[in-house]
Amino acid sequence: MKSKFLITLFATLGLSAAAFAAPATYTPEPNHTFARFEYNHLGFSNQTSRFNTVIGTVTIDPAAKKGSADITIDTKSVDTGSTLFNGHIQGEDFLSTTQFPTATFQSDDMIFKGDKPVALKGTLTLKGVSKPVTLKITYFECKKHPMTGADYCGANAEAKVKRTEFNMGKYAPYVGDDVTILIAIEAVKKD
Repeated sequence: MKSKFLITLFATLGLSAAAFAAPATYTPEPNHTFARFEYNHLGFSNQTSRFNTVIGTVTIDPAAKKGSADITIDTKSVDTGSTLFNGHIQGEDFLSTTQFPTATFQSDDMIFKGDKPVALKGTLTLKGVSKPVTLKITYFECKKHPMTGADYCGANAEAKVKRTEFNMGKYAPYVGDDVTILIAIEAVKKD
């Protein structure tokens, strides 16, 4: 009887400790974290490009169902698959990377459904313009990395914005105003 009581007590304490675990902060792993963007080009095709350099932190507190993100994208790392077009996108009509070398997304409002986050409401700052944006989380998983044993979280998220709202309206509406932002992130827990 005593051993059953101790097992129940330890199980309860274990659950309580998990429920009150401190928030964990994660940093993006650079080889598996990218921001892509997709838009319609002249009605012919949907073009997809990406930014190769994304840094920042994501903090998750599953017990409190809260979280935050502070992400910076190096706009000069844009990769369209064409050196010529990379320069075009970095020019003043679009990203204007000389004047605005970074874009940021900041959020203190992580929305949970059950035990998993489903959205981040925050502010996207691009080309010096800040607008509210909601990133819908389409996939989320936290677990031990199978190769390193480190604690990792990974996610996919997406949002839709209008480029004209960020002073990048050249060639609209022929080149689509609607831009889909797609994020893939794998992040390691900070010690």
